[in-house]
Amino acid sequence: MYLLRPTQVFMLSGFAAAIGVCAPVSAALIADSTAVLDTRNFYMNRDFRQDNAPQSKAEEWAQGFMLRFESGYTEGPIGVGFDAIGLLGVKLDSSPDRVGTGILKSDREAPKRAQDAYGEAGFTAKLRASNSTLKLGTLQPVLPAVMRNDSRLLPVTFRGAWLNSNEVKGLNLDLGRLDRINQRDSSDNQEMTVYNGSKRNIVLGSSKTSDEFLFGGGRYQWTPQLATSYYYGGLDGIYKQHLVNLVHQIPLGEGQSFKTDIRYAHSTDDGGSNVDNDAFGALFNYRLGGHGFTAGYQHMSGDTGFAYIAGADNALINLVQINDFGNQDERSWQLRYDFDFASVGIPGLSLMTRYLSGDNVDRGAGLSEGKTWERNTDIAYVVQSGPLKNVGLRLRNATTRSNFGSNLDENRFIVSYSLPLW
Repeated sequence: MYLLRPTQVFMLSGFAAAIGVCAPVSAALIADSTAVLDTRNFYMNRDFRQDNAPQSKAEEWAQGFMLRFESGYTEGPIGVGFDAIGLLGVKLDSSPDRVGTGILKSDREAPKRAQDAYGEAGFTAKLRASNSTLKLGTLQPVLPAVMRNDSRLLPVTFRGAWLNSNEVKGLNLDLGRLDRINQRDSSDNQEMTVYNGSKRNIVLGSSKTSDEFLFGGGRYQWTPQLATSYYYGGLDGIYKQHLVNLVHQIPLGEGQSFKTDIRYAHSTDDGGSNVDNDAFGALFNYRLGGHGFTAGYQHMSGDTGFAYIAGADNALINLVQINDFGNQDERSWQLRYDFDFASVGIPGLSLMTRYLSGDNVDRGAGLSEGKTWERNTDIAYVVQSGPLKNVGLRLRNATTRSNFGSNLDENRFIVSYSLPLW
């Protein structure tokens, strides 16, 4: 639930008053509104294959509901509106010896048990002037500096303020401040911290969490084929980060294209950690009809691994189902193949498979280099007609092995459906 500060209560009161005053002449506020109910049935099984694992298996099944409402704006030079989101997760199957998939909220005390249900409600006030929008409240940004995670039953949400501007053709600007995160298996807004699992080797000072994440930057579309971006993100007292990106796509004729995606991030400490990382990644994709062939390379350097908000996603090219290959000094590559069965007369069916390998991880003094590999397969189908039209089915399989992390075999099966309410 979004808890308002006194100043924010005052601002929202002003918004509400504005809506009340403008209501007679602001039919667009309601006429332009949308409401969608997203449902997601999620089964996940994760087998731990390493010796002496404290838990042999994590296996749970749950049903998720996501109700999303977006209003239009009142008329006038400054339009006022509001959004709302309701999230609910319901347990279908779990047990204390199988918790920990991340799709259900579990008790904090031992023995941990998945709760029968959990959820949250989020509200966002918004102002629009010309082609700029200011949002205050529950946010779900997908930007290089900060990305919500939506890989389980319910998505991660943030609390804060976010200004987006598109006043110049081709230029998209963002500026914002976040103070809380609500994790995917939680119903509580919490302070943020940096992800420090695996072999990130990040050392924090006295402050383990922060209540301020500042971000800003922009993306410019130079031509229909070329775009570049720069973003800054800083978790107060923990780390500062600069990210640049170049995407270039070359049409090669009918049904063919070649795409280059180059990313670089420079991360340093902000007085309360030892964060020091340079991350470089490059993806190259060739499409031929329904076929997609991708190769990628990623390199970490510096005294730590890549830094980002714990629980969120990040901008690394090798962020995949289980790993992101962002450990200290890690070098990694991937090969990927995609196929769209619409090209052979089966619309709605798609296949993705990839293999990634990482090495040169700093495991500490006197230890050999760390190595990891991961294999993913993703098969998806969206029903095209009949009473089940638009129902989505997805099977995700992953296997990973490492000499410093967990050895895992994992399966996820997801059934999804979106119902427009108006």
